[in-house]
Amino acid sequence: LPLLLKATLLRLASGSYRPFYNGFYYNHIMNDNDNGQDKVDYFNGAKLVVETSKDPVYSYNGANVTLPCHYRYEPDMGPKRKIRIKWSKLRDDYTKEQDVMVAIGKTYVAFGDFKGRAHIRQASRHEASLVISDVRLKDDGKYRCEVIDGLEDESDVVDLRLQGIVFPYQPPRGQYRLNFHEAEQVCRDQGAILANFNQLFQAWSEGLDWCNAGWLAAGAGDGPWRAPLPLPRKPCGGVPLAPGIRSYGPRHRHLHRFDAFCFSSALKGEVFYLDRLAGMEEAKQSCQDAGAEIARVGQLYSAWKFLGLDRCSAGWLADGSVRYPIVTPRANCGPAEPGVRSFGFPSKGRFGVFCYKER
Repeated sequence: LPLLLKATLLRLASGSYRPFYNGFYYNHIMNDNDNGQDKVDYFNGAKLVVETSKDPVYSYNGANVTLPCHYRYEPDMGPKRKIRIKWSKLRDDYTKEQDVMVAIGKTYVAFGDFKGRAHIRQASRHEASLVISDVRLKDDGKYRCEVIDGLEDESDVVDLRLQGIVFPYQPPRGQYRLNFHEAEQVCRDQGAILANFNQLFQAWSEGLDWCNAGWLAAGAGDGPWRAPLPLPRKPCGGVPLAPGIRSYGPRHRHLHRFDAFCFSSALKGEVFYLDRLAGMEEAKQSCQDAGAEIARVGQLYSAWKFLGLDRCSAGWLADGSVRYPIVTPRANCGPAEPGVRSFGFPSKGRFGVFCYKER
């Protein structure tokens, strides 16, 4: 072995050694025969290009969605080669990835929450699109499509955005009572998730005006944000400040307490009102008698935004609050703007009830 190594070095030094084409070669980790034998390929000089949608892909809770991804070689290599395709979900700051799926030929493996819900669509030559069925709220975000051909590895990113609504939430105990983990839980309890920054920004651009600070999903600056100020005012940072979203900076997720910004998407079912004045427990039973369940806050907001639910009668919700949705403002129905009105969390009183039923 020392003699062989010495001879090789001498050949390199003398210039008589001819390297492989382009100076390198690579091994296929998995070859076409799948017989466990490595196969040496030589770089063919073609450039691998991967492209996804430059515009966001929009979907909603419970739907099926396709994230487009195509690849090609420049120049074209002719017949399709067996390559590896990997899809990952990215954090907003690109610091971490969640494996979604890996595919080689017609064999693929989905990971985690995507098992049984995701597969690769290869309906045309050089297609690597990802199909996600039964879209869930937490699927919202950026996805990386990566195509691997030996040592060549190219990727592109596509943005999946769920059509939804952001709503601020305070628990019955009042303002600023939630640490980060409690904020995550109260949003889940209301049929929602903690909003991310992009969702909050979209809501603010559509007119969300809320002067209190609220937690956002992990990775959104690791701190609470508040989104008032289409119209700056003294209690919300002062009149001289420009309209926009304010950040409180990093805060301790266990020790510090704020409200929550929750995000809910379109519904699989419907929200309807029962005009049966009752207390909270009787209201729950009324919904059950109607083959439904008492609606949650996120479901009421979604029905208001996406289904045009307009009801000038207050009703119980699952968290013990009493609210009503107004699409067309009118006399005796609250402020002059559309929105979901709240009576808070009354300890007594008789109201109607909003129920939710799956289709």
